[in-house]
Amino acid sequence: MTRRRFIADTWTATTATLTGDQATHLARVLRAEPGQIYDIVSNGFLHRAEITSVTEARVDFTLHEELSADAALPLHLLLAVFKFDHMEWAIEKATELGIARITPILARRTEKHLAQSSAKRVDRWRRIALEASKQSRRTDVPEIANPIALKQALQQEKSPTRILLSETEQGTTLTSALEHLERQEAASISSDAASAITHAIAIGPEGGWTPEEMSLFTEHAWQPVTLGPRILRAETAAIAAIAIASTHLA
Repeated sequence: MTRRRFIADTWTATTATLTGDQATHLARVLRAEPGQIYDIVSNGFLHRAEITSVTEARVDFTLHEELSADAALPLHLLLAVFKFDHMEWAIEKATELGIARITPILARRTEKHLAQSSAKRVDRWRRIALEASKQSRRTDVPEIANPIALKQALQQEKSPTRILLSETEQGTTLTSALEHLERQEAASISSDAASAITHAIAIGPEGGWTPEEMSLFTEHAWQPVTLGPRILRAETAAIAAIAIASTHLA
C-alpha cells in the first residue's frame, strides 16, 4: 500500500513538523498516532518518517532514510495573467506535470482589473501549487513568483533555451524548436544544469502579445513556435506545451 505523503512546514536535519491544515488533517481525519510511518518531503528531499507527537496544531516526525524521487522539470513558465479561475486551473495542472517555476506576467492586453488584483492572488496561487504538489506526490513545490511586467521578466530570464508560443508563427513547431535548440545549446549548458532551470516557455494573454511585446521577445532571443493550426485558450496551451516539453526534459 502506498504511504501517504506530506510536505513539511518546518524541519531540521533529523526532524520535520507539519502545522496548520496538514496537522489538523492528520490528527482529526487520519487519527494519526505516535509510531505511525508516513512519507515526508523535508527541504526538498523525500524521507520515510515516524510520528513522535500529535496535536491538532502540530505533528512532529523523526526522519529516517531518504527515498528516491523524481526531480522537477527544469522548466520556467511565463504565463500572462488571464481570468483567475482559468489561471488557477493552469497553475494546478502545470504543478502536476512537474513545472519548476511559474511567473505571472502583466502583459499589455492583460485586463486592467486582473492586473490590479493579481498581487492579492499570489498567496492563493501558492496554496494551489502546494496542494497540487501533495496530490501528485511531488517532492518539491514550484516557485510562484510575484506578478511582473513583461519587459522586466525578459531582462531577468537566464534560461539558455527560451520558447515563445506565438499565434503568428506557422512553420516552426514546439517539438522541432526544442530539438534544434537542444543541439544548439548543448555545448553551452554547464555540467550542473540538471539541477537548474534550462528552459523557459512564454504564453500570452487573451488576444495575444502586442507587436511591441513581440519585438521585446526578439530582442531577448526568444524562439517563436506554434502548437498547431488551432487557436487554444491560454490554459490549454500551457498544459500542451509543458506536456510536449516534458518528453524532452524528463
